[in-house]
Amino acid sequence: MRLPEEFINRMKDELSSSGISEDGFFESFDATPMKGIRINKQKVRSDGYKDVMEHLCPGEETEAVPWCDCGFYTSSESSGNSPYYHAGVIYPQEPSAMLPGQTIGAKPGDVVIDLCAAPGGKACRIAEELKGEGVLIANEISSNRAKALLRNIERMGIPNVVVLNEDPINMRKYLAGTADRIIVDAPCSGEGMFRRDPSAVKSWERYGPVPCSKLQDSILESAHIMLKPGGEIVYSTCTYGVLEDEDRIVNFMNNHPGYEVVPHPEILGVTHAPEGSKLPGSMRIWPHISEGDGHFCVHLRKLSGEEGEEAHELPSFTVKKRGKNVRETDAVLSFMKDILNDDAYEKIKTRVGDALLIRGEHAMLPACDEKALGSLTVVKNGLYLGEFKAKGRDFVLVPSNSLALTLRREDIKDSAVISYAYDAPELIRYLKGETLTTEPGAKGYVVITVDGHPLGFGKRSADGMIKNLYPKSWRLL
Repeated sequence: MRLPEEFINRMKDELSSSGISEDGFFESFDATPMKGIRINKQKVRSDGYKDVMEHLCPGEETEAVPWCDCGFYTSSESSGNSPYYHAGVIYPQEPSAMLPGQTIGAKPGDVVIDLCAAPGGKACRIAEELKGEGVLIANEISSNRAKALLRNIERMGIPNVVVLNEDPINMRKYLAGTADRIIVDAPCSGEGMFRRDPSAVKSWERYGPVPCSKLQDSILESAHIMLKPGGEIVYSTCTYGVLEDEDRIVNFMNNHPGYEVVPHPEILGVTHAPEGSKLPGSMRIWPHISEGDGHFCVHLRKLSGEEGEEAHELPSFTVKKRGKNVRETDAVLSFMKDILNDDAYEKIKTRVGDALLIRGEHAMLPACDEKALGSLTVVKNGLYLGEFKAKGRDFVLVPSNSLALTLRREDIKDSAVISYAYDAPELIRYLKGETLTTEPGAKGYVVITVDGHPLGFGKRSADGMIKNLYPKSWRLL
């Protein structure tokens, strides 16, 4: 690969000053990029990881990514046609990009903001750690990329998320002091992506790293304003340059002295900056000494707020059931009662009674009070349940596919499940939108699953024919 001369000269200096050997670095840009798969921890227990990888990569010796407890290397091509992909069991992700989501250490009940979230790998990993408790606010400034983010959020079965399409500067007004943790996977010059995307080289030659550094400062300032005292920030890039990495954090900490670097244990393949360096405790992945693309990551903790700063709680959405929504509420509960077992139904019944939000013909369970989001551009707030259709004087709920993907097999009635093994030909037919047939049974909605993982809904007739309800825009061609 032809690399810019300016980049080569700068990296020779930076490698020398950091004590990292130059041997093999420039040659690594001609190597085949590593591929990775991260398993959804909310859908698969750790003792099931091996079975998942054997289905995805038959005959391949897959190796764990050392800096991600649910990540694996693979030489296979994209798994986008796999039923496990469509069921949200897996997320294809470049191995180095798995580091920030592991580093941030989200916990159930946290309010976490991902300021640059598309396409969603880090956001989805954070949501898995939240385990349905707390709120994830996943933001993407590009409207096109926000659509890809939404698709992945829904595919991975995340109910407690707000997806925004905003400039982080606009978020400050409404979300100041609300976040326990913020992840900033900052826009950068993309030097770590050179071997994966040759167009990144042309972009670097045209623009260089300076414009990115100014944007990075602005995003970090927004993160500071939205972070609670005691909260934490993880800042990462896929670039090598000190200007976009260490210098940005040193500059940020000089402007806001109440921060410290959170140290992490040594991890195989991750280089930790030592005491006496420009930013002790920061981490890098180098492609010539690790199995992954170039990446930078640092974990900060806000020890104290500055004058005038204080923490604010992000309001949850709670509203008593209003008389005019009785029929809609009954329609939602009727649907849930048909497909869920008794324990799961009682849990959702309480949530629906407290927080069901009706917008025209649509029903949702918000992740937070929409008033708290003010005039921000909201792509999605919480779990979209589906659309109401009139049936005489009453309503019925036509469920969304995103609802199916949030369900757990143990919560669904046996009578409402159509189960297929991973290699069953019916799964590909379902994902293509074709009609399925099964044994005659009770009429109504059923959940189609792969190895117990929900894929979506179908509607069974008395003779066993199943109308395919998999969304047209998600189907295999």
